[in-house]
Amino acid sequence: MEGRFFGGWNTISWDSNSTNNIPVKLYWDEGAGFSEERSMNLASISTGESKYSTTFHIPVGIKKLRLDPGEMEAEFRLENVKMKKTTKHYILLESLLNTVKQRGFNFRTLRTLMRKAISVYKSQGLKGLRQKIEAVQGGTTNTNIIHSYDEWLTRNGINSNSIRVAKESMESFEYKPLISVILPVYNVDEVWLRKCIDSVITQVYWNWELCISDDASTKPHISKVLIEYAESDSRIKVVFRKTNGHISENSNSAIEIANGEFIALLDHDDELTSYALYENVLLLNKSPDADVIYSDEDKISIEGERFSPFFKPDWSPDLLMSQMYICHLTVYRKTIVDQLGGFRIGYEGSQDYDLMLRVSELTNNIYHIPKILYHWRAIPNSTASDTASKDYTHVSGLKALKDAIERRGNNASVESIEDHSNIYLTRYLPVGNPKVSIIIPTKNMVSILQKCLKSIFEKTTYGNFEIIIIDNDSDDPATFDAYRYWEKMEKTRFKVFSLNIPFNYSKLNNFGVTKADGELLLLLNNDVEVISENWLTDMVGQATRPEVGAVGACLYYPDNSLQHGGVVLGLGGVAGHSHKHFPRENPGYFRRLKVVSNYTAVTAACLMIRKEVFIEVGGLEEELQVAFNDVDFCLKVWSRGYNNVWLPHVKLYHHESKSRGYEDTPEKQERFMKEIDWVKRRWTSILNNDPAYNPNLTKEREDFSLGESSNIYGNNMGINRTKTLGKVNQNIS
Repeated sequence: MEGRFFGGWNTISWDSNSTNNIPVKLYWDEGAGFSEERSMNLASISTGESKYSTTFHIPVGIKKLRLDPGEMEAEFRLENVKMKKTTKHYILLESLLNTVKQRGFNFRTLRTLMRKAISVYKSQGLKGLRQKIEAVQGGTTNTNIIHSYDEWLTRNGINSNSIRVAKESMESFEYKPLISVILPVYNVDEVWLRKCIDSVITQVYWNWELCISDDASTKPHISKVLIEYAESDSRIKVVFRKTNGHISENSNSAIEIANGEFIALLDHDDELTSYALYENVLLLNKSPDADVIYSDEDKISIEGERFSPFFKPDWSPDLLMSQMYICHLTVYRKTIVDQLGGFRIGYEGSQDYDLMLRVSELTNNIYHIPKILYHWRAIPNSTASDTASKDYTHVSGLKALKDAIERRGNNASVESIEDHSNIYLTRYLPVGNPKVSIIIPTKNMVSILQKCLKSIFEKTTYGNFEIIIIDNDSDDPATFDAYRYWEKMEKTRFKVFSLNIPFNYSKLNNFGVTKADGELLLLLNNDVEVISENWLTDMVGQATRPEVGAVGACLYYPDNSLQHGGVVLGLGGVAGHSHKHFPRENPGYFRRLKVVSNYTAVTAACLMIRKEVFIEVGGLEEELQVAFNDVDFCLKVWSRGYNNVWLPHVKLYHHESKSRGYEDTPEKQERFMKEIDWVKRRWTSILNNDPAYNPNLTKEREDFSLGESSNIYGNNMGINRTKTLGKVNQNIS
């Protein structure tokens, strides 16, 4: 498309008909041609007939726009493509109205949301208000997400045939444990209480009991409804507390009357899907050692509209130390909960977070079902409506997390994250003062290298490090002048070694490791520039933890868009970078860009690891000269049972590909394809099934948007993470 375009916020819409789901990217040309740096992902062209509309932001002065529908052949029709100027104020208003609609269009809802909007606007401005709306709606202000989820549910939701198959498969279950659904009740509206209880009664799996504890409710309909249900179904048990004790005591009262081998937690205004308990028992028949099982969830409006699906990663211990991502539906082995004494008094609002932290200290048999099994009711003043609506939940969560750190004997501190409720930053402090060997392969490009070195020496607060330059056949005199300068300025912390071979990133770094004196290794590209002064301190604190393998950082392009937020397997066939090109201030998918979390792989552009672990896995694979050697390396580390970690607060700029260029020749492209095939052969199963991602999310884009539900999913607890690897390098010592 050519013509006059309005910079800033625009809307684009079209009608389509397609035989497949087709990812769409929008490119813009400011006069220098189209490129990946000037592009953004739009939602897919959906299968069948559909209408699409979204908002996007483009710079002032663009000359051309290009819609790029996927990279594979497909038949589709695109009609009535329209684009028009809009404003961020209109976008915010539309998002606010949509939020009101989801929570019930009444005066109470409108008043509550407007008060919060005004408060956020006064304290954080328009940008802060927009981010708050993004958080409430699941990480985006794109109004099309709601329609996309509707379409996704049409393709992937439960149907009568699914229920029939589930009932038939239950007949073959050897293990049919009693599950006690724990339901604490207090003064909930009758309509939601009935819907909640009915969602248990209609479960496909039959061997359950519903244990209800009423916390001395003052509304008369509560006892009437509970007695009615208890008399109609012998599996429903009710205890009426004489005094109000709040959520922890109330939940414990429900647990006291539970006889099940497992307990499932349910809030009094939420709903289970009809197959929720069936899916848990299905997993238990395959993995009877499971002590905790959690699922994905979404929100449900008072009109029954489902929105904001939260598709979670598999068990992620470091993400749990950042937020209670497990949430609903969670099923616990009752003996473990009893051993811990149930919910603790004084942690109300985050009592489930405190329980999960304590349970995870007793077992690692924690499984994830990547299916929506729970609907969280979005009504005014509920935590589903807005995580900031109950500030005490954040305070009690912080208390629970500090307790966990103390119990575990971690050398760590925890702090709140500004403008974000119920997520936290846990900083592990270095144990001792281990030496870090920073290994930087380089060739010429002295201005890029100088920027890197200067930022390290001038900004780094952690002092015990050495820089090891592996010079790869430089021939520019200015490069050697720079070496001599730093050797004079940093006599003990700067060393240069030469390895004059055809470029092989793996060989260069493996060679550098043989020259390293440090207990810790930091693989660093020569086109990286330090932003955070405490970057090395924070990475050392994580890397010295015995359970941690590779530690990655948050890398930005020079325009402050995200370059690396962790690596997601399967994107584009092998792997891609999480949230690539997202604006620096964007919190990401359910705030993943704000929290420390586990990824299966991180980029070697800035990667720290203990030297002993590097040697244990055989270093970098030298057959992978350029591409995906870091992915392969991290998967070797992960397979040995170590957790790889990404740190959002360790920030650097990455002037990507400036020193080595792009894959823009036939020879480079041939080598690139061979390396892709090599990685696919070694890691086929895990590439299709990234435990740090979710099979319901896209593998065509890097934005955590909805994808097609995968039938090949298998819980990653079944993958042997201590397997013997194939041939490894023998050059590391």
